Amino acid sequence: MIEVRYHDSVNVLQGPSLQDVASCAASPFDRPEWFDLLKDIGFDPLVVSAHDGTGSAAIVLQATEGRASALRNWYSFTWRPLIADNALQDAKLQAIARDLRARFHRTTLDQVPDEDGSATRLARSFAAAGWRVEVTTCDTNHILFVNRRSFAEYWASRPGRLRTTLKRKAKKVSVSVLTTFDAQAWDQYERIYAASWKPAEGNPAMLKAFANQESNAGRLRLGLAFYEDEPIAAQFWTVENGIAYIHKLAHLESHKNLSAGTTLSAALFEHVIDKDGVTLVDFGTGDQPYKADWMDSIRPRYRIDCLNMRSVKGWIDLGRLALGRLRTPEVPELAREPRSG
Repeated sequence: MIEVRYHDSVNVLQGPSLQDVASCAASPFDRPEWFDLLKDIGFDPLVVSAHDGTGSAAIVLQATEGRASALRNWYSFTWRPLIADNALQDAKLQAIARDLRARFHRTTLDQVPDEDGSATRLARSFAAAGWRVEVTTCDTNHILFVNRRSFAEYWASRPGRLRTTLKRKAKKVSVSVLTTFDAQAWDQYERIYAASWKPAEGNPAMLKAFANQESNAGRLRLGLAFYEDEPIAAQFWTVENGIAYIHKLAHLESHKNLSAGTTLSAALFEHVIDKDGVTLVDFGTGDQPYKADWMDSIRPRYRIDCLNMRSVKGWIDLGRLALGRLRTPEVPELAREPRSG
């Protein structure tokens, strides 16, 4: 028998009943510490777990007005269920989905990956539990498979214009890559970001706290580029489990002619490839054209809308979804299940 439990604290993810779940964290955005940061900036977590004699599964949500959604913010690259990669555990996802259907008229899970089967498992589990499930492609993730190349070998495969830019501009700026948190360096990062073309930060205090956490765990990679001792470009990366994550990058438009961002990116790629030995570089979400210069592949991110057709509000939301698609110039990919591979 599978027991479903509800918790209003992410601390349960670090407790003995969900130790097997916490150990399944595949990225920075699956860890209890990440959800705790979201709680600290005002999110109300709802941890839904399922247990039997073979192990546990959990999903971390937020809920309001009869709707549940993935607990994430714009810093999160992905959201996925916390579950061992074991088909025997899928029954627990179905049990969670079935129980949620008794409480909510809609559950929306977005930025779900499927290279690990997460989106497929969720879509199938919610459909089997009686929800109407619609899956759309909601975002793009640019990645680089290093494939045992050195940085020099990787760099030789980059577009000619990118290599030419680095060759002409690299000597005009100096770069520094920090692996431990430094308050002055972080202040420089924040000033560059605030003065750049980038949109206003969602929550600078959260990002700073995250950088401190990653530094304490040895995962921080903070890059700065200088021109005549003035910081003009900054990038915030982390490294874990053989993967480098590019979280934030910015440069001053006033020094755009120096291409400091290109020089700094090259230095960080060299660091994570040659020194950290990563096998993958993850450029987060968004399909900005410049990312293709640095990365080799793309992966979709999925939005899974689960509608409770026993609820009047579920039918209303279905109508809104249909109307929204009619108004969208580019109709998103729609399928009952993600297209794996």
